[in-house]
Order: sequence, then C-alpha cells, then structure tokens
Amino acid sequence: MGLFEKKSTFRKFLDSITMAVYDNPDLGPEFLEQLEESLVMADVGVETSDKIISALNKCINEQYITKEREIRHELKKILMDIMDKGERNHMTDSYPLIILMIGINGGGKTTSIAKLAHMYKSQGKNVMLAAADTFRAAAAEQLQMWGDRVGVRVIRHEEGTDPTAVIFDAIQSAKANGVDVLICDTAGRLQNKVNLMKELEKMSRVISREYPEAARENLLILDATTGKNAVSQAEEFSNITEMTGIILTKMDSTARGGISITIADEYDMPIKFIGMGEGLDDLIPFNAEEFVEGIFDE
Repeated sequence: MGLFEKKSTFRKFLDSITMAVYDNPDLGPEFLEQLEESLVMADVGVETSDKIISALNKCINEQYITKEREIRHELKKILMDIMDKGERNHMTDSYPLIILMIGINGGGKTTSIAKLAHMYKSQGKNVMLAAADTFRAAAAEQLQMWGDRVGVRVIRHEEGTDPTAVIFDAIQSAKANGVDVLICDTAGRLQNKVNLMKELEKMSRVISREYPEAARENLLILDATTGKNAVSQAEEFSNITEMTGIILTKMDSTARGGISITIADEYDMPIKFIGMGEGLDDLIPFNAEEFVEGIFDE
C-alpha cells in the first residue's frame, strides 16, 4: 500500500500549483509567493518553505522553466533532497536491539509500540515490551493489553516506581530469554523537561552499562494532525535527547503532511515510519521517494 493510497494529504497543494501557474504564466514573483503560501498552508514551516521556493526560483531562472510539469519535476527533486536521509531513514538491522519510544501522551506512542512489536514478531523476532512510563495512570495496563493482543511479554512494575528499574529488569530478562527486540515505553511529561531529561539520561546509562552490545534506536512519536505543535515537540525533545528517527502518526486523518518536510529539514531528523491507521499492520516503513511521488500522484 502506498503512503497516499488512503488519503492524499497534499491534494490542495497540488491544485495550488496548477492555479499559481494559471494565474502567473510568467512564473515571476507573484507565482512564487502564491506557491509559498500554499506550502505554508500544507503545514510546511516558513523557513523550509523559503528554502524550497528559493531552490525552485533558481531552477526556473537557470533552466528557463516555463511549464507546469517542469515545475512539478523540480519540486520533486527539491523535496527528495530534503526528505532522503539515506540509510538513516531505515531501522538498524542489528540485533539485539533496544528501542526507546519517546513522545508526549496522546500522540500515538502506545499504539505505535504495539505496531512495532507486531511488525518484528511477524518477521520472526523474539520481542519484549518494557512499561517504563510508570507515572501516567494506567500506562502499564494499556501496554499490557497491547502486549497480550500481539502476543509478547511485558515487563512492568507498580505505578510510581523508578522507570529505570523497569528498564534494568527488562534487560536482564531479555538477555536471559534471547530477546531480539526490546521496545521501551517512556514518560511523555514534556512540561517537566528537567525531570524527563534526567530520566532519559539515566535509562541510557543503564542500557549502555547492562547491555553495551545491543543496538539502539531512540524514536520520537509525533501526531501529524497537530501541525506546528508537532514541530515544537520535535525541537523540545531534540534538546532533551538524541533521536535516531521519527514515527509520524495519524497521517490517515486530517493531517496535511507538510510537517514531515519541515522536521526532516529544520531538525535533520529521518522519518522511519508513517502511521496510516489503527490496525496493527498500519505502520508503513518510510520511503522518501515513494512519499514524494505520492504527493504528486495524479
């Protein structure tokens, strides 16, 4: 299934290209201004939109572009340059693997954990979950419910206990039971950044000490429907800990999609997966070429 088979989040943007060319056939400043406005309306940030328009203007002047299809061709190349992070767009294929799932509550973190667990289990991997968000009421119960549904073991402690202790116990169990992939939930208390930073740093130290041979992924889960708020979260969390990639959730709903371009540009964060629904199979590995082609799919 293509990234845009369910819903073309850039439909209005595509229409705006046609309209901008029709209104301004000379492709002058008015055309570029109209196109930039359309990018911003699609949730592409102002700085990123400026970069795209500047690159497009250079192409128009240097290549004497006059046709709409040429505009679309150059835009594809510009967006690919932004979105394609090479191997960084893909999950590591080294095992054992420990994945820290990071993001605010309500962004789709728990369901993304379940989808990842299902994906790896479907690949024949031995998967375990760690309920290290011990502060949010019922967080462990929710994760246990998904663990039971997917058919993977969940390591959990009582609510309010040290979340790093959960990570420690999960690592010991993972090593003892030959677990290939350990996926760890973490707290999403962005309003208390100091505590969250200390918590994540402590978890990282314990993982490095107890399981130095394990590969690592720190994935930031962002709700695409929140638009500029998601961009703000990317900035805040990137200041707290190093991210290896992003899972962009709820791309099947009212999301306009442009935040994916902004985050890839402004924070140099590779997108690893796109969440396109509520089903366990609705987590799609990100492919920059397929994403860009999907935007311009007629």
